[in-house]
Amino acid sequence: MTLSKLTRRIVRERGRDRCEYCHSPERISTSRFTIDHIQPRSLEGSDDLENLALACSRCNQRRYNFIVGHDIESAETVSLFNPRQQIWADHFIWSADGTRILGTTPIGRATCYRLDMNDDRYQGERSITEARSLWVEAGWHPPSDDPRQAD
Repeated sequence: MTLSKLTRRIVRERGRDRCEYCHSPERISTSRFTIDHIQPRSLEGSDDLENLALACSRCNQRRYNFIVGHDIESAETVSLFNPRQQIWADHFIWSADGTRILGTTPIGRATCYRLDMNDDRYQGERSITEARSLWVEAGWHPPSDDPRQAD
């Protein structure tokens, strides 16, 4: 089933035109962001607005149909971050230089790990941390309303 234009517009506006997982702004992406099913369709997820989030292709591909992740610090298996039920700043902060997302809770750490939010490996394309450093330099990143680690 295809989502309606109205549903897509609502999700985009609610996400403030940035990925609801990594907070990358869509305006500096080379590809249009996707509508992610928080509870994947393959796991009986619906097309209800409360199950949809705006996601960059990077986060969407790495999240795939996972709904849980592993927190290395606590050794717990926990639910991944849910942008409809949780507040980003309760689980994540930006590194002082604005290039890395730091999970501050088991959910945040598991989500960072599962979605590989700080991939700095070069595999034929610019790594996300390298791209973020350019965005920071240009004054586009991180979002001004996101918490940041103290210097």
